[in-house]
Amino acid sequence: MMQLSHYPSAIAQASQRVNEIDSQLMAVQLQINRFEGGADRISSFDMDMKNDAQRKARRFDVLLVNQEYQKALDTQIRLVTEKANALAHLEYLRNQFSVAKLEARLKIAQQLTDLESREFVGL
Repeated sequence: MMQLSHYPSAIAQASQRVNEIDSQLMAVQLQINRFEGGADRISSFDMDMKNDAQRKARRFDVLLVNQEYQKALDTQIRLVTEKANALAHLEYLRNQFSVAKLEARLKIAQQLTDLESREFVGL
């Protein structure tokens, strides 16, 4: 366990990591939205498509062959996992900090109790 004074900076760093991953996730989501918008545009203006089911199928086909879209989806999945792990680490540090504070309080209370006991006995 680390020293009590080191927890605030470790917690801040872990929180910053979560924010960085969140920012990356938003950027990837923006890319995904652009790819999907492009696929929607292609399928919407295809005159051979007779109904929504055909348009959706065309949209799916356009996205399926787009390697950059597939890469963005993979990145999104990886970042979601990273964010979950970073949040778990952050929560772990917060919990460790709480335990360390409780242990420090217990130690102080025990020292005070020992001091009072010695005074009571007359030592």
